[in-house]
Amino acid sequence: DENDILRKTAPFGVFFLSGRRFTGFHVRFSDIARGGLRVVTPHSSEMFAIESARQFNECYDLAFAQQLKNKDIAEGGSKAVCLVNMEGVNLVDKPHIIRKSVKSMVNSLLDCLTPEETTKAQIRDYYGDDELLYLGPDEQIIPEHINWIVERAEERGYPSPTAFMSSKPDAGINHKEYGVTSEGVAVFLDVALKEMGVLTEDKDYFTVKITGGPDGDVAGNMLNILYRNYGEKARIVGIADGTGCVECEDGIEWGELLRLFKEEKPLSEIDSSKLSASTQVYGVDTVEGANMRNTMHNRVKADAFIPAGGRPATINDANWEKFIHDGVPSSKLIVEGANLFLTPGAREKLHQRAGCSIIKDSSANKCGVICSSYEIISSMLLSKNEFLEIKPIFVQQVLEKLRLFAEREAKLMFREYRHHNEQRALPNISTDISAAINRTTDALHIALASENISADEYEHLYPILKDFLPSELVLTSWTHIKERIPDTYIRNLLSTILASELVYREGVEYVNSISDKQLSAVAISYLTERQTVEQLTKKIICGEDLSPVEAQKVAAILEYGGTRTAIEFGGMQEL
Repeated sequence: DENDILRKTAPFGVFFLSGRRFTGFHVRFSDIARGGLRVVTPHSSEMFAIESARQFNECYDLAFAQQLKNKDIAEGGSKAVCLVNMEGVNLVDKPHIIRKSVKSMVNSLLDCLTPEETTKAQIRDYYGDDELLYLGPDEQIIPEHINWIVERAEERGYPSPTAFMSSKPDAGINHKEYGVTSEGVAVFLDVALKEMGVLTEDKDYFTVKITGGPDGDVAGNMLNILYRNYGEKARIVGIADGTGCVECEDGIEWGELLRLFKEEKPLSEIDSSKLSASTQVYGVDTVEGANMRNTMHNRVKADAFIPAGGRPATINDANWEKFIHDGVPSSKLIVEGANLFLTPGAREKLHQRAGCSIIKDSSANKCGVICSSYEIISSMLLSKNEFLEIKPIFVQQVLEKLRLFAEREAKLMFREYRHHNEQRALPNISTDISAAINRTTDALHIALASENISADEYEHLYPILKDFLPSELVLTSWTHIKERIPDTYIRNLLSTILASELVYREGVEYVNSISDKQLSAVAISYLTERQTVEQLTKKIICGEDLSPVEAQKVAAILEYGGTRTAIEFGGMQEL
């Protein structure tokens, strides 16, 4: 059913952009949307033809995956893919051609978005409303491109131009520098290993294999975080990147892996003299080495597999069986740090035939997009100098928020998994969670934009923004919220916060039981009732006396849902 949802969902909007050496698509599934811009540079005319044939599908699939993972933020999901014809271009000229293509594509996109009157006069606009799109860096987008895109957006009059592109080198949060995506992947891994009984106090170690090199964003930071969180208890038994692979049943020497991470070097730069005698190193300069690299993810046995690099559909409907050996998967747990590494069909088969627990990309690596959203908000509220003043503490607070977002979804996911007696695949549960949050968000956005909600009721929702935002941003910018952030964006954000709060606390089944007509009203009243419950809980914990009315309220809550809650907590004796 993951495939069914994917192919039945129409995008909100599609841009097709064409230039001398490039074709580009931008696909989005919401009015206000954000997602990465990636550049694809096939090395031959044959590969260009293949990539050209699948460009829209790849852009669509990536944008849809983004829509699922953007459930926690104001922006819906989008993706931009710039396909560059590199025929006749040598390696020296390649960066120049990429730079020109990126600039041309972004400029063309700004033609359709800018409020400049001279440009708008030349466009037939059937939509008739402002379009707020936000980009982020993906494959082959470098800091030079990011800076140019922000500067060009400002020149073209795009509102909040510094928010147009995230992961800015200075007045932004660089994903690779701070490991924002990997922080979330690590949380999902931790929760899953504990749920599966692999990560326990009485076990000396657990094993992991990774695709993606030490110099990569997600893979490199995963190595760093794994050692930070677990030390020698985490053993990397296999790792592969574009230059080769390294394998060792007893665990690859951490000192060498961390050195490569810190120096941003690929596996080809590993010092074999620092490795144990049982460690195998393969380069791609031989047929055998290339084959070992290409099959590492299938062959090497590990408790967990983290695809943190590699092309989409590496494990697909035609080759998923290679991950299974004598009826047993080479890893029982897969946490998708890379986008679309597995196809929906492969995920389903590995669950059905091999009992694999798979945390799909739209959940596992969602923290990158949440971080970018926080950057977008800060760009609207703060000048560059104001941001740089609070950046150190702001970034740390964002990282704390990211870990919390990941933990809430991971715990709900396994709660739902148990509820379905482990029969419903985790990827489908991930999609269920996203669908429930997005459905609630849509209902709330309509309700908050209608005349049925009073100004006082709308104002009553604003305090939840304070809980969502890092405290340092609230301290420096709260008084500017209404004047500097578009009202449509604030409505989206309020809707998303309320929706995710409802789903993460109460679960998918509860939300799905509410009709579309009632959903927004329930979500809004849920906020008030949650505040009441928190006040009563605080009184009870502090040993304060309850009034007769409060005592009746507590009794009613316990009588209605207390028994079920006690069962879910594993019995009251464990509380």
